[in-house]
Amino acid sequence: MTPGGARRSAGEAEAWLGFGVPGWAHPMLAPLEWAELARPGLPVHWVVLNVADGPGARPDPYCLPAAVRLHGAGVGVLGQLDLRDGARAFGELVSEAHRYLDWYEVDGFYLRNCPAGREGLPDTGRVVTTLRALCEAGHVVLDHGTHPHPGYAEVADQLVTFRGEWPDYRWSQVAEWTADHPPWRFCHLVHGVPRTHLEEALRIACWQGAGTVYFTDRSGRDGSDPWGTLPGYWDEIVSRIGPGVSE
Repeated sequence: MTPGGARRSAGEAEAWLGFGVPGWAHPMLAPLEWAELARPGLPVHWVVLNVADGPGARPDPYCLPAAVRLHGAGVGVLGQLDLRDGARAFGELVSEAHRYLDWYEVDGFYLRNCPAGREGLPDTGRVVTTLRALCEAGHVVLDHGTHPHPGYAEVADQLVTFRGEWPDYRWSQVAEWTADHPPWRFCHLVHGVPRTHLEEALRIACWQGAGTVYFTDRSGRDGSDPWGTLPGYWDEIVSRIGPGVSE
């Protein structure tokens, strides 16, 4: 088996390939990063908005303009809800979803720390069904960070089947059942990817059939958030995935 577990034509994934941004630092701390996402032509599928481990207690004066700017650029904004492996109360999640919709007009939701086992399917399905009723035609992403029970593919629009470090991703294997679904159903988020291995990381994503990716050279080993700032090779990876980006 080749690294990454080749299982379908790379061209199928490449045709869809774009970014899913798992959320940068607060717009007050990273204004340039948030402004960059609104640049015309970027191949961004969606961006996660995490105000304060959720929507916060009141509308944020910095996050609201950032969301409006992204909407104006045609970029999907997803409100982050933390399922805590199924431990969150249903009412809390619905209340947070309402605040995201009322304050930021999000286009869907990103469910972090989603359970991956069969036993978590009913409760997760209930949450997703409710979110879809609140946000008509909204995009729902489940972040398991690993390959979950295949039943989750029937629940959400996309599944994050890898979230972690480059050494683990480099030798990861894909679950057989994913071959029954197109690349746009899967997302990989990888940190600590060296510039010299960027091309290899892109090949693995295509081999494994992931249509949405985010790679960064930030490692987070110093305690910082690896997703908090732009990767050092942002312009390079943008040129590889979206050659028609406007300057």
